[in-house]
Amino acid sequence: SPEEVAEGFLAVAVESMANAIRKITVERGEDVRDFVLCCFGGAGGQHACKVADVLDISRIWLHPMAGVLSAYGMGLSDIRVERQQSVDRPFTEKEIGELQAAIDALRDQCDQSLASQSVPEENRTNRVSLGLRVKGSDTILDVPYASADEMIASFSGTYRNRFGAEPDAGRLLIATLRVEGTGIEQDFSDPLIAGRAAPEAEKHGRMWADEQWRSVPIYERDALGAESVLSGPAIIVEANGTTVVDPGWRATVNDRGHLLLERQSENREQRSALTSTDEPDPIRLEIFNRLFMHIAEQMGVVLQNTAISLNIRERLDFSCALFDGEGRLVSNAPHMPVHLGSMGESVRSVITARGSELRPGDAIMLNSPYNGGTHLPDITVVTPWFADSEQPLFFLASRAHHADIGGITPGSMPSESQCIDEEGVLIDNAWLVREGRFELDGTLALLKNASYPSRNPEQNIADLKAQLAANQQGIRQLEKAIERYGLATVQNYLRFVRENAATSVRRLLSTLKDGEFSCELDSGEVIRVRVAHDRRKQAATIDFAGTSPQSASNFNAPEAVTRAAVLYVFRSLIREEIPMNEGCLEPLQIRIPQDSMLSPSFPAAVVAGNVETSQCVTDCLFGALQALAASQGTMNNFTFGNDRVQYYETICGGAGAGPGFDGADAVHTHMTNSRMTDV
Repeated sequence: SPEEVAEGFLAVAVESMANAIRKITVERGEDVRDFVLCCFGGAGGQHACKVADVLDISRIWLHPMAGVLSAYGMGLSDIRVERQQSVDRPFTEKEIGELQAAIDALRDQCDQSLASQSVPEENRTNRVSLGLRVKGSDTILDVPYASADEMIASFSGTYRNRFGAEPDAGRLLIATLRVEGTGIEQDFSDPLIAGRAAPEAEKHGRMWADEQWRSVPIYERDALGAESVLSGPAIIVEANGTTVVDPGWRATVNDRGHLLLERQSENREQRSALTSTDEPDPIRLEIFNRLFMHIAEQMGVVLQNTAISLNIRERLDFSCALFDGEGRLVSNAPHMPVHLGSMGESVRSVITARGSELRPGDAIMLNSPYNGGTHLPDITVVTPWFADSEQPLFFLASRAHHADIGGITPGSMPSESQCIDEEGVLIDNAWLVREGRFELDGTLALLKNASYPSRNPEQNIADLKAQLAANQQGIRQLEKAIERYGLATVQNYLRFVRENAATSVRRLLSTLKDGEFSCELDSGEVIRVRVAHDRRKQAATIDFAGTSPQSASNFNAPEAVTRAAVLYVFRSLIREEIPMNEGCLEPLQIRIPQDSMLSPSFPAAVVAGNVETSQCVTDCLFGALQALAASQGTMNNFTFGNDRVQYYETICGGAGAGPGFDGADAVHTHMTNSRMTDV
């Protein structure tokens, strides 16, 4: 019928609106059901109840000016202007005192700008702040202008929250001076409205509801008094919009004329208990999937914004992830696949080597390819989080490719290295922060005293602090989640998310065939893999028997890199939206011959194994599964530099085709996922 067609179009529109709301809530790990839906726009009220039903939101709020709420809000907002200038002077009492003339000048500029916008003098205010940074760092933190001691305390607190360590207050610089002028609009509250008798409908009209035409009352919103209550189905009309109260909803007007719609049939009690240890609530499972991923994504945002090297800030050669107390990957952001599947080995090596020594405020760094590392430029920073426990409950980790970590060539990507020392500084579970104190001297000594030391240790330090900042952001986001849902619930859903990933892989295995594949490298070494499925156990064995022994060249891939390739391949074949976590590996048994080129021993060179061999391993796995043709089989590394400047780039290539789809040109493939570096 025409009504059914129209209802279908309306359902599509409602679902689109609901999806937009999901994108900014569920995908950030928020439960949209815990919020009130703020409705605005002339047509917003017509669809509010239906959108709320789709999202399972039980309350909707409409302002008296809901139809033009954006314009109304802009009209009431304060006017702000900002003026700033560079300073770049030492942070001393003398220099602070000499800033007064500049402060007065910027205040005058702000005042003149506000005056030109007709803001009365009595409504003008301003706020002065200084942008401070530690010498050698590009990270500027704003602090309110006050006494020197107060500004140091403010800077130290912000720095500690961001980086998890104390700054060197003796090396502070004043980077910028900023004055913000504000024109304060008059304080305005919505006027009180009078209470009136029970609302009476102006008239009745026809409305399609519950798959039938119904006669419904139509009310003028201006005629509704305080405490007016009406039940749906009903229509409320006003000059700037129309609100439809669907069946099962009730509308109430408060003493400010605000309209609150509430679902009368409360369904929250029917939800699964959040602390259930037996079965996850499907909606909550999706929320926690997104929540854990959002934590890692926010870590990545901080790392990108606080790092100083282009390799991290521009090329985005980094990864961030959340791990449970046993070092199992919980969730990651979609960063570098070769990092994400291997970081768990690094975290577990920290637990093994330092577990009994770890305390709140600690952070460990490592790049050892024999303990979960990929190649030496990729330094991992691991921060434990204890809450009120004596043992770490979670670990936050970030891995970033440093522009140089030493070695026989600038950029630490030597093509002819034959042992690990020639590739740079080997770091194996070294203290970076200990009980809140940044180990600057020890870290610099480590970077400078190797056989082939780092060429730019100050930049290494700055980027390591950026990684600490990323981990601290992860801790803050994790604390928010636990404050909201409770520790027991979060830990339960850690398990549920991991079990869901394992179940997804088992479903995938039932669709795959046994197979084997081999790939011969230009140097003559061979990578060989066989995939065999156990249908009864819903498991598979990935066996690399027959792969060439450890090589004298640097094409050896650390075992963690091979595991990362396996995790990436099987996760990429799953169609569901699940985070790449340790659960994906539970149904998989990985066999790698010891002392082969996929499981080298110290002091084997490995730099090409991470960027070349890893791609070939991925191609072999896809070939054995008959899922995808080979990609370019390389990351196309391009690097040059000297003792002062180092440049590193991975260049895109082609991706292979698969059953029913074409390949792709000029893209980064598989184990790499970086951007171009601007020159």
